[in-house]
Amino acid sequence: MKLFVDNLTHVDFSYLHPERGLLGESWAVQLVLDGSLDEQGMICDFGVVKRRVKQWLDANVDHQLVVPAQMSGLKLSTLNGVTEVDWCYPDGRRFLCRAPEQAIAAVPVKAIDERSLAHWCRDQLLTLFPDQVRGVELAFVPESIDGHFYHYSHGLQQHDGNCQRIAHGHRSKIEIYRNGHRDEALEGVWAERFRDIYIGTRAHLNTDANGEHHYAYMAPQGAFELILPADCCYLIDTETTVEQIAMHLAVEIKADHPHDEVVVRAFEGIGKGAIATA
Repeated sequence: MKLFVDNLTHVDFSYLHPERGLLGESWAVQLVLDGSLDEQGMICDFGVVKRRVKQWLDANVDHQLVVPAQMSGLKLSTLNGVTEVDWCYPDGRRFLCRAPEQAIAAVPVKAIDERSLAHWCRDQLLTLFPDQVRGVELAFVPESIDGHFYHYSHGLQQHDGNCQRIAHGHRSKIEIYRNGHRDEALEGVWAERFRDIYIGTRAHLNTDANGEHHYAYMAPQGAFELILPADCCYLIDTETTVEQIAMHLAVEIKADHPHDEVVVRAFEGIGKGAIATA
């Protein structure tokens, strides 16, 4: 007998890709439990399943920098509650992240993808359930997007929750309307501009030299630091909430099209986002 839960939750995180570097991602979560029935005629109560799996994913994947610990050239260390990730892009450009250890998940694989991360999660999730549950099948599913999208990473210093972590991210679609009509060509321009981007707040930029951006800030969870190639970054003057990103895009597009009414629907992962008008 099996129990399934479709779209149990979503995870939004960033990870290191061996060619593309820092990559924001958003996946839906599908779950199947294999087991026998208890005295209530259940494998496990749906409420228990959803709560326990979501709590585990929130603590171990969501809003974290997920690092493939066996990736070539990666140096990973933790000291006094601070984890440091040091790596180079294939062309030699530097990546470095220092953050409280709960902000970084080290997964013992060579590369992160839907299958490798699900396999790592699956064995640990089995321990959350009663004895009649004999197996767990977990699948991460990217959103099917008919149109343009981009991967972005960011950190929200002023956020009380886990969004304060300096390198977490999303895979997001974008919709742009000019005078009430969808402008898919313009969506493509911005999706390409934001391809695999880190959207940084100007006030968090400590140095911009030698082709690198060095970001740092103190947040409630601790000190965060990030070094990236400058051409992987895009600066705005505000915190990088989806509301501020949507407004920034609307203002930038309005400047190029001053006689048009501009509406931007900027997404933050799956099924949520902000609308800005200029």
